[in-house]
Amino acid sequence: MTGSAERRAGSGRPRTARKNENIEQVQELVLSQEDKPQSHLTIREIAREVGISKTSVHKIVKQDLALKCFKKRQATDLTEANKQARCERSKELLDRYPAHMEFL
Repeated sequence: MTGSAERRAGSGRPRTARKNENIEQVQELVLSQEDKPQSHLTIREIAREVGISKTSVHKIVKQDLALKCFKKRQATDLTEANKQARCERSKELLDRYPAHMEFL
């Protein structure tokens, strides 16, 4: 027996979606540009633009670029009355639990 159990270079299924060129395109689209804040795209938008599946884009972002994906969420606009009420309630909570100073 003269064979070996080592894996040969080039064996296995070739990468199709997670090529270096696709990784570079996704990296460009996933991050906001310096001069244009909030210019990043969602995973669906990137998948549509690059022409690869949403799952592949997610793997590129997570594994190749080591980034975390967040979903865009709408935040509630608070009025001045809301802000004032939240501030008062938080102060009441802190007064109710005086042991909070130990943790700070």
